[in-house]
Amino acid sequence: MIGGSVRRGEVPRKTRRHPASRRGAAGQETTVGAAKDPVQVAAAPPSKAAHLAAKKHAAHVSTPESISVTGTGHGRNVQKDPASITVFSAKQLANRHVVSLVDLGDGSIPSLRIAQFSGRNSALVVNIRGVGVLGDSNQPARDQGVGVYIDGVYVARPQALGTALFDVESMEVLKGPQGTLFGRNTEAGALNIITRKPTGKFGMRLVGGFGNYSSSKGELHLDLPAFHDLAIKVDAVTAHRSPLVSNPLPDTGGFNQYDKHGVHVEALYRPVDNFSADYAYDNSYDSTTTLWMQLLKGGSNKLAKLATLQTARAKEANIGVPERPSIGKNSGHRMTLDYKAIPQYLAFRSITAYRSLSQSQFDNGMASGSMSNTSGNFLGMNFARNSLAGFWQNQISQEIQAFGHTKRLKYQGGFIYYREHASDNAQAFYTNQFTDAAGSAYKLLSGPAYDDWSLQPIDRASHVTSKSWGVYGNAVYTPPVLHDALHLTAGLRWSHDGKQGTLTTVNNKAPVNTAGVSGPIDFGAGWSRVDPLLEISGDLTRHVLLYGKWSTGYKPGGANSRAQDYEAFGPESVSMFEVGSKTEFLDHRARFNVAGYWGDYKDIQVDFSRPYQIGNQLTTRTTTSTINAPGHGDLSGVEAELNVTPLRYLTIGFSYAYNYVHIPPTANPYPNSIGVVSPMLVPIYQSYTPAHSGSFQVDYVRPFQGFTVLAHLDGNIDSGYYANTTDPVYLGTGNPKNVYQPKGDSGLIVNGRVAVSNVRLGNTGSKATFSLWARNLFAEQHVYFKTLGVTTGLQGYYNEARQFGGQVELAF
Repeated sequence: MIGGSVRRGEVPRKTRRHPASRRGAAGQETTVGAAKDPVQVAAAPPSKAAHLAAKKHAAHVSTPESISVTGTGHGRNVQKDPASITVFSAKQLANRHVVSLVDLGDGSIPSLRIAQFSGRNSALVVNIRGVGVLGDSNQPARDQGVGVYIDGVYVARPQALGTALFDVESMEVLKGPQGTLFGRNTEAGALNIITRKPTGKFGMRLVGGFGNYSSSKGELHLDLPAFHDLAIKVDAVTAHRSPLVSNPLPDTGGFNQYDKHGVHVEALYRPVDNFSADYAYDNSYDSTTTLWMQLLKGGSNKLAKLATLQTARAKEANIGVPERPSIGKNSGHRMTLDYKAIPQYLAFRSITAYRSLSQSQFDNGMASGSMSNTSGNFLGMNFARNSLAGFWQNQISQEIQAFGHTKRLKYQGGFIYYREHASDNAQAFYTNQFTDAAGSAYKLLSGPAYDDWSLQPIDRASHVTSKSWGVYGNAVYTPPVLHDALHLTAGLRWSHDGKQGTLTTVNNKAPVNTAGVSGPIDFGAGWSRVDPLLEISGDLTRHVLLYGKWSTGYKPGGANSRAQDYEAFGPESVSMFEVGSKTEFLDHRARFNVAGYWGDYKDIQVDFSRPYQIGNQLTTRTTTSTINAPGHGDLSGVEAELNVTPLRYLTIGFSYAYNYVHIPPTANPYPNSIGVVSPMLVPIYQSYTPAHSGSFQVDYVRPFQGFTVLAHLDGNIDSGYYANTTDPVYLGTGNPKNVYQPKGDSGLIVNGRVAVSNVRLGNTGSKATFSLWARNLFAEQHVYFKTLGVTTGLQGYYNEARQFGGQVELAF
């Protein structure tokens, strides 16, 4: 978790909303005084009464929420920004009871896909428009394609993304390459999270709640009065949930549980109007267990008697296995300096950050797929593969930004330096053993290495140092034509990424390369790149914006620590065109934004299996190497958002995304176990990317004298996605012996919340909010993640069971 609020490309200020406005009916912008008592209006002098009545009427004519976006550089209304952007406010996150980014995995934001990698809550996959992660980005020498930023600081690793969120003000999803605006790795887009800053005025919010599965949530947000121009804010959060799937084995962890807590302290010093220094420190702890993978259908192997099919969402695993929580610890420091050198014309910002994390992994949630064999005799057969891993990382980053504007020109530029040290190791061993031929009884394997898992052999270990430099900038020019309705944007970015690493251990000893040489295997590579941006936009009317743009982005290369030779692979890149429009109509009661995009996807990083080789001898053991696929892939899609306020106090919103990704069929360049290299082109699937996804939300917010009533409902659906990149068996186009991988099921997930807010607590000036919430309100169940083995059968993860609870918030 990272604290503090820094807005990219804009000097901090006290408010992002329209002047002289506040939150009002239906959560919209309303003028001050709109909630006056009708009796007061009637008793007022005629002119004042008419004025107040006009304000009251304006409040009742609800409009979609006015939202400012900061990630594009010059903080402005999202309707005036010529880009496909989705912004979630703190209110929207609260309505969905979002504890961490994991809770956005239901598809609340179409085009953004967040999922647990291989069912592990300890590492997340983040994709935008189907681009971001195709292989295992948890490795030290591999990168993500979506840049995740929290208060201006790049968060490099998926292992750090599952922590509980602090006091979030807004969450921005910027779709498409963003390299001329952000520090690094924005090939697919950026997820920009902004938290609330210290106000310098005393204020405190306390949040507490409970729910089913013994869930609980607590928050403290404390603003201290400013002292000698120094404002301090303290945030503390905690969240707990017991397992959604219980483990029959006593005295061990269940599946899909969590304990999260953290603290954040921020100090904002503003001695003069044109300078501020903002320091923040955060520390968080994240304890989670993996999901339970259910056996849905048997394969060609014979199943043990205990290997029962679970074709409905399980409440309990069908076998007891040792399971421990995976523990993540991460912390960081940030110092942000803002200086208005020449007010309006030139301002500077420096963002300096240091972060560190450690993440353990304990995954024994796939036992159901290991309880089969060809003979049907299970006596003495080991099963339940326990996958362990450790990951350690620290990073420093320094970013310098400059920005300003004149009457016709807005400009910004920046420089970033980033350095990361990362290391990992992995272990895997079986924990259970059948004690009869039928596979109806079992025992736990015992011995010193089963009591102390650190004694188990190390399967692989590596460490990498990565360094990155970048210079970027863009400018928006409004020529003196067409009544200043035309806007031209150009941007450019230069990047250099370098990596140096070593594969130190394979099979608990020094690795042996394909030439038969034993010893640590070094890896080193570097890449430079220039990415441009060109854009034209026009204000067709005051409420209609049209735009078109072209931009490119790239993800650095690296090395696969599962590869025998630890060989380097190169960067991949995206070139994307986008056209769109943003419109408001019906007297600002309706807003419709639509964007279409298409482009090329080049040098795609694809994983292939290859046999473990010692000299000229091939073995049946496999390793995994990464190559850059030849040819060009295709990207295209449509994104649309509609928000309407048809009635007083009522707001309705719809979002839809169509994301198409075509990766060219690619031949495995490596020999099989008998030394044959096949020229056959194999289909490659983009994982974690549904072709169709959509969401809706309905909000009813009505103020009364002394309190406000709120009701929220949202629904999220997609067409299902592939969990793997290749088919289990592929022998050629149309071959009847092909075995195609399954796609996850579609399903509608509905969330809801009702609340009574702004309840006055006597004459203290304090207020309370009482709410009830539900996730997966209608208990929908479907298998969103499927994996198929010809011998082991079909397995998958079900979506989370219905969860509900109550919450109280006190504001002082």
